[in-house]
Parts: sequence; C-alpha cells; structure tokens
Amino acid sequence: MLFTVSKQLILYCLYALTAMEDNNFAGRLLAWYHENRRNLPWRNTHDPYIIWISEIILQQTRVAQGYDYFLRFMERFPDADALVSATEDEVLRCWQGLGYYSRARNLHAAAHQIAEQGGFPKTYEGIRNLKGVGDYTAAAIASFAYGLPHAVVDGNVYRVLSRFFGVEEPIDTGGGKKYFASLAQALLPEGRESADYNQAVMDFGALQCVPNSPRCIDCPLSDGCVAYRDGRVSEFPVKSRTLKVKERYLHYMYIEAEGEIALFKREGNDIWRGLYEPFLIETNGPCGVEELWAGTEVPEALRAGDAVLTFLCGGVRHQLTHRTLICDFCKVELKAKPQDFGRPVCWVSPHEAAGFAVPRLIAMLFEKFGLC
Repeated sequence: MLFTVSKQLILYCLYALTAMEDNNFAGRLLAWYHENRRNLPWRNTHDPYIIWISEIILQQTRVAQGYDYFLRFMERFPDADALVSATEDEVLRCWQGLGYYSRARNLHAAAHQIAEQGGFPKTYEGIRNLKGVGDYTAAAIASFAYGLPHAVVDGNVYRVLSRFFGVEEPIDTGGGKKYFASLAQALLPEGRESADYNQAVMDFGALQCVPNSPRCIDCPLSDGCVAYRDGRVSEFPVKSRTLKVKERYLHYMYIEAEGEIALFKREGNDIWRGLYEPFLIETNGPCGVEELWAGTEVPEALRAGDAVLTFLCGGVRHQLTHRTLICDFCKVELKAKPQDFGRPVCWVSPHEAAGFAVPRLIAMLFEKFGLC
C-alpha cells in the first residue's frame, strides 16, 4: 500500500511538471482545437441556460444523436421560464427517444430552482446544487458560461489523459476519479484559454483519440504519448470492474376497446418513470403467451369470453446501459372497457396517444404494427 501511494505521488509530480513546462500539452491541444473545433450551436454563446441544456442532453449521449434534440428542445423551451411553465409530461414528450429520462425530470425540477433563486446561479457551487448537475456538468457550465477555472472530466478526458500520461488508476473508483480530477485541474491553463482548453480536450477525445482505432499516426501528441510509445493504446483508460448486464422479460398487451386504447403511466424508481406504455406484465424468465394468459397477473376482465388476443411479435431485444430488455407484444381487443386493472389507466384514442411520451421501445413497436 505504501508503494502504491508513493507511486501515485511521484506520478502526480511528474504530470504537474509536464504541465508547467511551457504548457506544452495544453498548448498543442489548443493549436489542434483551433484547426479542428466542431461548430456547435451551444458554443456560440455564454448563456448559462443554453449551455446547461446542451450539457444535460449530451450526458450519456453522442453529439450526433443529441444535436437535433437540442434544437427542438430550445425551440420549445427557449428559456427557464418556458421550462417552468411546462408540465412534466410535456418535457418528457419533447425528450422522447433520447433515453435516461431522469435527465428530463431533473431539468424540469432544476428550472424551478432557478426561478426560485431569481436567475441562473453564477458560481460553481450554486450550479452544482441544481438538480441533476454533477461535478462535470457544473465545471462545464462554470467554464463555458462564466470563464471560471474549473477543469472538466468526462469520458473523453479520461481517455486522453490516461493514454497520454499512461495513468493506470481505474476511472471507475472514487480514488481514480479524484486522481484524474486533480490531474485535469493541474493541466488547465490560466485565464481566458481555460474554457477553450476544456473544449479542446473533449473534442480531441471525440474526434482524434477515439475509443476504437484512434488516429495515432497523425496525432499531434503522439511523440509524448505513453500509451502510443508502449503499444498499449487499447488498454486505456483502465477500469476495475466489468458492468454486469441483467436480462428483463417484458410482456406488453396493447388493449383496445370502444375505439380507445389503454395507456399506463410508469411510477416508482424503475426505468422510464413518468412515461406511458401499454399494459405490462414482467416475468423472471421467458414465458409463452398461453402460460402468461392463464396466470394470475392478467386481470379477469381481460380474459372475458369476448376478448380477442393476437400475438404480434416476441423476443424483441432492446439494449439499455446495464439491462437487456426482451419483449413480447400482443394485441387484446375487447367490446367494453375493463373497470379494474389494479392500477390507474388512461383511455385515449389512437390519435391522442401520439401526444403521450412513451419509451423508445414502445414507439418502435407502435410504428412497426401501425398503431397510434
């Protein structure tokens, strides 16, 4: 243990010296950035609201995927007042398909915080106290909106720094995160260049030092990169554990009666909270339609003699970060609406259903079978 601590201290001192030596690392990154920077709408402003929206959208989301969502979100909610005035359902509907829906709920809650405070906070601590804002997002907003000297550390930064300096500290541990945060802060230039440097290191990781097949041959930092020198580029960044993926078996029933369909709002702390979906039964493993239909999870009203059950598809796989969803989809046609599902139900016309926020999986199923 003593050896490990000493090694860390020695490495940190070497990194700090490298950073101070003519600001070589930062200087070359900035030169690369001025030639290769991405022209993104949230970079042409210092408005903290716009920067905040972009940063929340880009959490766990690639720029190519989040770009159009950002434009639509800003058109619908151009300022914090518009976001405060909206309902949570409206915010979720605008977010539909982007995933990680807690981000949208947190945005809505944080907009209320901003309104109560009389405006967007202007300090790192104030920004960090907003709902859904972590260390990285607070540093990004503080840097890009106000020019405050806070280094950003995201997946791109972990990759660039770990490869260049050969850092073997795992990025998925508390100690490793603190280590990289300290290193990133030590490398941050002073003054107005700090914001550009933060953008530069993230763009460098997104465009040049990418996860797979990085462009090492024409990399302006390759002559000082430890990972490239040692032929170990694919080994960085280091992680201490592998994410376990859990399989979940979902059985959806699209219920239609009297010209309307039944939608149910997801509650609790599970995935997709606040979104709508057809009637759902979840099992611990694969389950055939006949077995499921005969089980106690199906309300008696659905098993009435006039029910027409149509199996639409089965075994549809939908991948989330740490879950694989395996979905079966059926259609149930009834003459009359059941009175009791054991949970609140919303009966709407297929046309009205298009105005409800649903998970991407459900939207794909609806589209595949021409529903809603």
